[in-house]
Amino acid sequence: MTMKLQTIICSTRPGRIGPPIGQWFNDYANQQGQFESTLVDLADYNLPVFDEPNHPAMQKYEHEHTLKWSETISKADAYVFVIPEYNFFPPPSFVNAIDYLYKEWNYKPCGFVSYGGAGAGLKSAQTAKQQVTTVRMMPMVEAVMVQMAWNLLDDNKHFQAQDVHTGSASAMLEELEKWAIALKPMRQ
Repeated sequence: MTMKLQTIICSTRPGRIGPPIGQWFNDYANQQGQFESTLVDLADYNLPVFDEPNHPAMQKYEHEHTLKWSETISKADAYVFVIPEYNFFPPPSFVNAIDYLYKEWNYKPCGFVSYGGAGAGLKSAQTAKQQVTTVRMMPMVEAVMVQMAWNLLDDNKHFQAQDVHTGSASAMLEELEKWAIALKPMRQ
């Protein structure tokens, strides 16, 4: 049985460049064959700042947006977060989306495709790794880092991956698969 991966675009701001990078990674993951990958865009969920009255571990959700988010996230065995860097930190949309749920994230591996300027969003991804461990996810050491991401978009705004990106993506997907398989008994 093929494991299920979700490639999650984490920026929700107008003018963002996460969607073409996310689309590239999602397509690449599906071509590699370890996972059946689905593209998820946080912007489609329109999550307000966390507004559930009960702790997420209780899973007593009262709002339709939370129920929809929970249903989506529950379907995956692993995640890849396509994440920019805002002031050396992940975007608030990422932090908020993680905080909405708890058990849905538990015992699943995750990876990061970070992007930005010269630092390639690395500080954002490092901080995000700390947060995901608090909801019992296992972040991968392997990652894809995209420097000066806007320079890698063609005239049609498609991301033009370089060898360093595809090589890093392959290494991360191999590790994600190992961890997704190893953690599966803990998810059942």
